[in-house]
Amino acid sequence: MSDDFGRFAYLALLLVVVGGYLVTELRSRPGQATRQAVAWGLIFLGVIAIAGLWDDIRNAISPQARMLEGNRIEVPVGNDGHYHLQAEVNGTPIRFVIDTGASTIALGPRDAARVGIDTESLAYAGQARTANGLVETATVLLDSVAIGDIRDSRVPAVVLRSELEQSLMGMSYLSKFARVSIEGGRLVLER
Repeated sequence: MSDDFGRFAYLALLLVVVGGYLVTELRSRPGQATRQAVAWGLIFLGVIAIAGLWDDIRNAISPQARMLEGNRIEVPVGNDGHYHLQAEVNGTPIRFVIDTGASTIALGPRDAARVGIDTESLAYAGQARTANGLVETATVLLDSVAIGDIRDSRVPAVVLRSELEQSLMGMSYLSKFARVSIEGGRLVLER
């Protein structure tokens, strides 16, 4: 409660100081003060827009996987040191982190809902050990998983009862490939 009051007092004081400055400037130099206020307002809106779109911007500039002939996929290492791959799950694009430490495909609740899974009606009967400790899991069967021309049906997965930022593509799915290797900073998947 005292933290909220302190924040409110700080914001009120800041509003009084900035507002007082603006009133003083508007009286003495209305044209210049208005231009400066508009410029700062646009800068503020730009910062808010960039913050809101940061994940999209980061994904757009990070290296993308390439589909090559012969059912070969090359996935460059991302800016964060992980391999990221976009797959269509039940027809919906989902961005995965390739995780050889995960035993299966693991969907976070947000991605599970996006692919049409009702996360509230699932039976969270299993558990998985993650970097954040034990989490409850519910086993599901995905209608389809597609990466480019490679398509699999009825793919087992789990939904984690945890706020997983990106879903994980684990070993049960990676083992469907004849070859999984790392060559020159690229993860190579081949069927």
